[in-house]
Amino acid sequence: MNDSFTTAWGTFELARFPENPREQLRARDAADEYLLRYLKEGPEDAGPVPMDGAVTVLGDRWGAISTALAGTADPLTAITDSYLSARAITANLARNGLDPALVDVRTTQQEPPQRIDVLLVRVPKSLALLEDQLHRLAPALHENTVVLGTGMVTEIHTSTLQLFERILGPTRTSLAVRKARLIHNTPDRALTPPANPWPLRYRLPDDLGVLSGRQVANQAGVFCADRLDIGTRFLLQHLPDLNDARRIVDLGCGNGIVGTAAALTAPHAELLFVDESFQAVASAEETFRTALGPDAPAEFLVGDALADIPDASVDVVLLNPPFHSHQATTDAIAWRMFTGARRVLRPGGELRVVGNRHLGYHVKLRRLFGNCRTVAGSPKFTILSTVRR
Repeated sequence: MNDSFTTAWGTFELARFPENPREQLRARDAADEYLLRYLKEGPEDAGPVPMDGAVTVLGDRWGAISTALAGTADPLTAITDSYLSARAITANLARNGLDPALVDVRTTQQEPPQRIDVLLVRVPKSLALLEDQLHRLAPALHENTVVLGTGMVTEIHTSTLQLFERILGPTRTSLAVRKARLIHNTPDRALTPPANPWPLRYRLPDDLGVLSGRQVANQAGVFCADRLDIGTRFLLQHLPDLNDARRIVDLGCGNGIVGTAAALTAPHAELLFVDESFQAVASAEETFRTALGPDAPAEFLVGDALADIPDASVDVVLLNPPFHSHQATTDAIAWRMFTGARRVLRPGGELRVVGNRHLGYHVKLRRLFGNCRTVAGSPKFTILSTVRR
């Protein structure tokens, strides 16, 4: 969905990535608008926030903030954990005739800027990711750094404000405007913050077969970072027969537990771990290497689901699909993963999925593949198998 976004810096055409003309979700919201309006007007119409220094935007979801501010700061850095967000920023700059070089897009795994004069934070869904990134960015701040956060009221909690206060310094929030809030922070260089607890590592319980007692690595923001979630545990109990599999994909790999179990079960196979989160793929690589060593055959790809995988090149796809895009509940991500799996599977190849029972994935899989069987079920989850004919 293309969307015209009018700001004090001009009107911009925006779209999410990958662009889908049938998608009704916008590439911006009231929180983006509130932040940009405040930057231009300042507190109580006191005038614009100075933007002549080094500006860093953390967590810009689809490029609304970075696109509007491109060219106003030198340098302007955008930091994101999301491959899709990074692509959206670049695509929206190009869509509006702006040089992509105006924004230095970095991942959460890369080195942060050495100096930040203005820090703009789009509050992420994951409080852990926010904690990790504030720790990483804090050394670049100084006593005159302007720190502004933004989010919808459902995204900003007392714990969010406490995190800013504990790591950076005194923090307050604004009144809500169109269900959005701002966070105002004053960096305190004399503050000694607690140590950054991320990445987190733990050992799996002793009832998981080949995974028993194995160490799992979790970068901040990875789903269920401190424990094994029940959906993944259920899938691990019902992995397919991998004896003849030459190439296996752990799609939406998270911390890589499922793919690591497949590699330990089928040491002859090559594993491919795919996720759109840079934090997740870094976690999966450490989990896998800890279990199988540095020379075990595997690839680790940050990307748009299976878009970069050749047709008919995979024997098995293992998947626990997400059904949220930031705060929006949608089956668009799962559907894109299902269609990608159908394309990359060899004839006779299998897609095995765990999902919440109420999501009804069997209907979509039967429509797409022409077949789907239920492998196992519980009150909450179902394991589904579909085969490329």
